[in-house]
Amino acid sequence: MAGLLASLSPFAVASEPVEAAVIRIAAGGATTRDDHEAVAKLYEDAATELQAKLAEKKELSEHYEDKSYLYGRRAQDLQSHANALIRNYEKSIRKNLQAAAAHRQIAGRLQENHVSTGAVTPDAMSGL
Repeated sequence: MAGLLASLSPFAVASEPVEAAVIRIAAGGATTRDDHEAVAKLYEDAATELQAKLAEKKELSEHYEDKSYLYGRRAQDLQSHANALIRNYEKSIRKNLQAAAAHRQIAGRLQENHVSTGAVTPDAMSGL
């Protein structure tokens, strides 16, 4: 399951390759609840970064629309390009949040399995 999620990494679509590789490696090696929680956090952090970039592009698109007279014939091209980037960022944000939710779900299942088997966790031992 983790390998499948890693191969479909939406983070790789709209960000730097190094960051995408880090998430892919982390997702591929995730075996414990904590691992999946950490991968979910990476996806959420990536979505947050993309949301900041999305806000910038929306502002830029509005600027191109409001001040089109400054750019002449290029105004429509610039606005179209900004709008295409906005759509890509929105899609990548959705995919990152879906991947984060999937990893949180996996982590929840692992926690349920761990609790139902009666395994003693280090946290439980500290209360003894």
